[in-house]
Order: sequence, then structure tokens, then C-alpha cells
Amino acid sequence: MLEGKVAVVTGGTRGIGLATVRKFLQNGVKVVLFGSRAETVDKAVSSLKEENASYEVMGLYPDISNLKAVEEAIQEIVGKYGQIDILVNNAGISARESIYEYTEENFDKIIDLNVKGVFNCSKAVVPYMKKQGGGVILNTSSMVSIYGQAAGCGYPTSKFAVNGLTKSLARELGKDHIRVNAVAPGVIHTDMVDVLPKEVIQPIIDSIPIGRMGEPEDIANAFLFLASSQASFITGAILSVDGAGMC
Repeated sequence: MLEGKVAVVTGGTRGIGLATVRKFLQNGVKVVLFGSRAETVDKAVSSLKEENASYEVMGLYPDISNLKAVEEAIQEIVGKYGQIDILVNNAGISARESIYEYTEENFDKIIDLNVKGVFNCSKAVVPYMKKQGGGVILNTSSMVSIYGQAAGCGYPTSKFAVNGLTKSLARELGKDHIRVNAVAPGVIHTDMVDVLPKEVIQPIIDSIPIGRMGEPEDIANAFLFLASSQASFITGAILSVDGAGMC
């Protein structure tokens, strides 16, 4: 579906990010995955090449909360491939502390990665996308950006902000043929969900009409569609992929 395109996927070493990297590679995309540490980036790249030696994939580990670091990484990618067609802003962290225990440091950490990281990566790629005649920016939101959550207010706050960035950038960048959309996953079988206590997660799963948690590939499929020409008239959308949970 995306043969010959070049994509950057942040948070691409595991979970939804790794599934998205794999899905893009399977569809002929050259992918640069971003991670937080050299070890995890190298491990992800190695495992993907073991799966298929023909995959064109490389990894970098800039601090995405630092605009200069991101710009340098994007310049390196453009220097290698000459273009960036797709950006998936997937990197993010969560927390579930009560407001009574929440610290300013913890709140800032979530906002720096989940919001500022999306801004920095988007700001760094849009000049290149505009110059080449267009591109696609895709953001990972969350169902809690719609419904909130009972504890850990920083995470839903950050995802509400991601939705705002998505809709605003879609309106601003449409004239430059850059589409901007977000996917709002429900309960997905990832490390982030696996650490939640059973008494927290099981009632949520039981409430999902489709009867199961989502898998990372379910979200990767949504990103694949939104990145493709089949979604050429879709921009500014927040696509819920949640099995009708919490509807």
C-alpha cells in the first residue's frame, strides 16, 4: 500500500510502535524507528532484520523532548533517503498516581514526552513535507482523551492535548497537502496495560462489547490505512479503535 515511502515511527521499539514499524515494512516502506535508548533500538532493528533480511529499517534514539536533537535526527534521515513521507508520533508514557501523590516533576515528564515530543517531531518534519509536496502525520492518542480516567490525570491531559494538536495542525497544514490524524486506542495488549492490576483492567475488558482487548496490530492496521492514499480525504480525525469500549 505504501511502496517506496519513508516513515519515522517514534516509540518504535515495542508494543504499538513496533507493530506499526513491522506493518509498514511489510508494505514496502523504508522505516526509521525512534527509541529512548541505544540498546532497545538496536534490539528492535536486529529482530526485524532477522524476520526479513530485505526490510529497510534503521534506528535512532534522539531525545524527542529536545527540538534540536529531533531536528538533527530528521536531517540525518533526509540526508540518507531524501524524503520523509510519514511521521507516526507514538512515543508516550503513562502514570496512575492520585492527584494527592502527583508531583510537578511527574506531570512535567509526561507532558514533555507525550505532548512536546509530538510538537517537536511534527515541527521538524513539516518543512521537508511541504517542500516535497505533502506528507502524513499520525499521532497516538487514547480513549482516555475522550473519557478521562479516574487517576493519573497527567496522561489523559496529555492525550487531550494531542487531539488538539492533531485537529489544529490538520487545519493549518491542509494547504500544504499534509494530512494529520490520530488513532485513539482502547485497551490494547501492551506492556503499559500488562503492568496494571487485574482488578483495574478486568472490569474494563469485561465492558468491551467485542469481548477482548485489542492487539498492537489492530492499531498498526489503522495507521496503515490513514497513511495510505485510501485515506486521502481524511484529516483532523481522531479514530477510535477500542472495540466500542466505554461508548
